[in-house]
Amino acid sequence: MSRIGKMPIPVGDKVKVNVAPNNVVTVSGPKGQLTLQVDPDIRVALEDGEIVVTRPTDQKRHKALHGLYRALLNNMVEGVTQGYRRQLEVIGVGYRAEMAGGVLELALGYSHPIYFVPPPGIDISVTSARGQNTVITVEGIDKQLVGQVAAKIRALRPPEPYKGKGIRYVGEYVRRKAGKTAAR
Repeated sequence: MSRIGKMPIPVGDKVKVNVAPNNVVTVSGPKGQLTLQVDPDIRVALEDGEIVVTRPTDQKRHKALHGLYRALLNNMVEGVTQGYRRQLEVIGVGYRAEMAGGVLELALGYSHPIYFVPPPGIDISVTSARGQNTVITVEGIDKQLVGQVAAKIRALRPPEPYKGKGIRYVGEYVRRKAGKTAAR
């Protein structure tokens, strides 16, 4: 039995779960509402205030889907109650980021500024203090979407290994390389 799949998902008092007959699961909470279409082979039930996910057989496909859908449903419950957050820091001389009219404006050493419009359901905020790196915070209730937006922003200027300039996740370690040595 799947170690992840067999664990029930606790549902709090503020969360409402609806399982439609066509296996569409809707989770509503204080932060919003998320919907997921579950594979028809996997059974999702609400029992004693917990979501229970079961599979029909021990086929490899059913085992894989069992753990997958349990994890996705758990992420939905956590997202509508607490939400998700990813933080990125902008490191480099002249590199800056700011929010202007709901659009993230980035100056990353290119000849032009980069404008990033966040998708619906994602909130982006920028904090910068004197003498510290600028921090971009990506927040939302959909874990996959928050991670995808953060990855897209990071991909605009990934950290380089010589000086460490670029956009990186807060706490990310960037392996540094030695540069060329001067001729004697």
